[in-house]
Amino acid sequence: MARRPKQSPFEDLIDLAALMPWWITLPLALIAYLWLNSIVTSPIPAPANPADLGSHMSGMMLRGLAVPAQYFVPAALVFGAIASIFGRMRRKKLFDSVASNENTLESISWREFELLVGEAFRRKGFTVQETGQGGADGGIDLVLLKDGEKYLVQCKQWRRQLVQVNVVRELFGVMAAERAKGGFIVISGRFTEDAKVFAQGKNLRLIEGAELNEMIRQSRAAVARQNSQATISKAPYQPTSVTPDPLAQPPRGTQPICPTCHAPMVQRVAKRGSNVGNTFWGCSQYPKCKTTRNEMPA
Repeated sequence: MARRPKQSPFEDLIDLAALMPWWITLPLALIAYLWLNSIVTSPIPAPANPADLGSHMSGMMLRGLAVPAQYFVPAALVFGAIASIFGRMRRKKLFDSVASNENTLESISWREFELLVGEAFRRKGFTVQETGQGGADGGIDLVLLKDGEKYLVQCKQWRRQLVQVNVVRELFGVMAAERAKGGFIVISGRFTEDAKVFAQGKNLRLIEGAELNEMIRQSRAAVARQNSQATISKAPYQPTSVTPDPLAQPPRGTQPICPTCHAPMVQRVAKRGSNVGNTFWGCSQYPKCKTTRNEMPA
């Protein structure tokens, strides 16, 4: 694998900031500016005797470094925060694309595959660190943190080649060296039987393409359910002039679905108001959901 070109400290700081959430990086940028600016603007006392000359020179050198750093460090953090925001948007778009079409998993690049795997673990409650040490041919791609424990992840987007047992052995050795709690090898294809046998009994999970697709779909469905429940709980109360009759039930097979919470609707009879005596459809989750339909289905 070709090595990455050497970067400047400014670029390294941007890359580091991009790995952190933007809501942490932006306050850090402000704090860094205020701290460095205070060094620049603070007066340096003149040496009263030759013994103070060393501390005076150290203060002058620190101020000389702080003058450019008060602008470069916050700027790098802001650029990193912007990169983090766009990276998060890119991962979400990629995740939703694969969730809606499993064939996309075979057509994305290895870098997109790595981002996809990271987003999948992020949605499972892990803190994800992208190491940048991996690549199309190997290396540790992600470090996961959860409950104070560290997990290592290696991603391989090998479309046709079976992943051999030596790959599993290598990661197991790195786990021991890094004192990691566990490890994951996530691939777009399949493992050999020898690889599966070697991983048995170890805190090392092998995730094939089919399982990754299912994990992505389940995660997206869970987010959709949470958003639906949040919408229902935040819906404003709307008084109605009719009182539901829970005893009236429609014939089986004709029940409509509530457009708000997707629960079955039941047939009720209005007891009050201008529609008294008329039948209507009301949500079975009443009073949690007060959606009604006046039209009777054909």
